[in-house]
Amino acid sequence: MIVGVAYAKPTVQVWRHVDVPEDATAGEAIERSGLLAQFPEIDLAVNKIGIFGAICPLDKPLKEGDRVEIYRPIHPEAELLEKKS
Repeated sequence: MIVGVAYAKPTVQVWRHVDVPEDATAGEAIERSGLLAQFPEIDLAVNKIGIFGAICPLDKPLKEGDRVEIYRPIHPEAELLEKKS
């Protein structure tokens, strides 16, 4: 089945379609997406994930067409920090 895996930074957004087995979990889809290698700052022990905006655990079973999202930690002054860069 095909699912999406998405990750966004202030400067780049990535959304990949990934072919996973019917019994795949959100964590397995992230692993298969290649995003962990492309963005080594992603730490699944720290970063929360969700499906269509709803936080979920890594072992959440997926359905055809789900979009798994990897969330970055939000800093209280994130907008100010980005403007300084």
